[in-house]
Order: sequence, then structure tokens, then C-alpha cells
Amino acid sequence: MSLKAVLFDFNGVIINDESIHKRLVEEILIGENVTNLRKGEFEQVCLGRSDRVCLRELLNNRGRIVTEDSLNQIIQKKAVLYLKELDKLEKLPLYPGIDDIIFQIRAKGLKLALVTGAVRKEVEIVLERGKLQEYFPVIVAGDDITTSKPNPAGYLLAVERLNQEYPDLNLQANECLVIEDTPAGIQAAKSAAMQVVGIANTYPFHMLQRVSNWTVDYFSDLELDRVAEVFIQKSAA
Repeated sequence: MSLKAVLFDFNGVIINDESIHKRLVEEILIGENVTNLRKGEFEQVCLGRSDRVCLRELLNNRGRIVTEDSLNQIIQKKAVLYLKELDKLEKLPLYPGIDDIIFQIRAKGLKLALVTGAVRKEVEIVLERGKLQEYFPVIVAGDDITTSKPNPAGYLLAVERLNQEYPDLNLQANECLVIEDTPAGIQAAKSAAMQVVGIANTYPFHMLQRVSNWTVDYFSDLELDRVAEVFIQKSAA
């Protein structure tokens, strides 16, 4: 077994947009004429999970049972608001070091994919503006799956799509490294039999350290050579 692919989460890993999402969720709740977020509720219900799961649960918690059609409309409304917020920003709040780590991954001949609960249009706009689009030929977005992290379906679908993109790759889930920032995301990757780097962008280092294979404060702390060596050692064991 060797390391063949690195799979990135999106919100909280590539772009620092938690505050934008929280503000937009509050705006959606006001528009739906229900009570606003309680302290810690956004973090508990939404972080690491898809907009679909986040918004449905928040509305259900307020006694509002929404149909799939209504929920789809709310999700699209939020996506439009999100893109408007990005338009206001002269520079996107991408995390430092993202360019360097992608360069290192590609220099090793490893494949890249992105797995997120975010709407595809949001992801594509950010990657395009950040000049990162060409590096992620495979994107599994919230539009592609009905489940949400911590369910592993998104990560398993990414393996399928990478094998379609590169027919000679013969990628297995245990040959993937995942970069995640939330316990829900880490659990999803581990349930897919993948090893995980927890990056302490959203949760404290010590919290992620308990559940990740490796933990870093910044991309610049990630020693890709050392991680790749562990994959080889595990294969030999």
C-alpha cells in the first residue's frame, strides 16, 4: 500500500468562510420567520456537515418540517447569497500555504480531489477565483450526494471518480490521505478506511489530535514525506 491521492475538504480547509456561512444561516432563519441561532448551535449542527443537513435540522428544531422542494429552494437561496458575499471581497480568505501544499502533492505525482457538503457552484467559484480549479479534476459536492459527513459516502464516491478520471490508477480507499478540519469530516474519512490529517483551522489542535492520524496547525507543518513513509510502512507490516 502506498499513498496515491490526497482528498481535501473545502470550507475550513481551503477557504476560511465559517463567519460568512454563520451570518447567512442567520439571515435564512430570519427570512423563514423562525427564532435565530442559539449559542453554540451553528457549531454543533452545521460545522462539517452539508447545507442540506444543517438547514433541515435547524428548521426542524424550530418546529418547521420542510419538503425537499422547499429545502432545495432555501439551499439555492443561501448559495446565491454566499456568491454575493464573495463578490464583495477583493481577496478571498484562502488559508495560507494552500498553494505550496498542492505543489508538493503534485510534485509527488499524487492525485487530488475535493469532498464537501457545499454546493458545487460555491466550490467552483472559489477555486476559479483562487486559481486552483485545474488542480481538482474530481469534486464531490453537496449536490452529488444526499448524505452528509460523518457518513463516508462522499469520500467513497471520490475514490470511484478518481478511478474513472485515471483508469490505470486502481485507487483503493486506504491509499488516500484526507485533510479535514472538523470531527464530523474526520469521522467520515476514517469510516471510509482513509487516514486523516486534522488541520486546526476550526477546532483546537488538542481536539483534533484525539481523532486524527496526524494533526497540524498550518499546511506548512504537514510533512508529506513522513506521511507517505507511514503508508509504506503500514503496507509492509
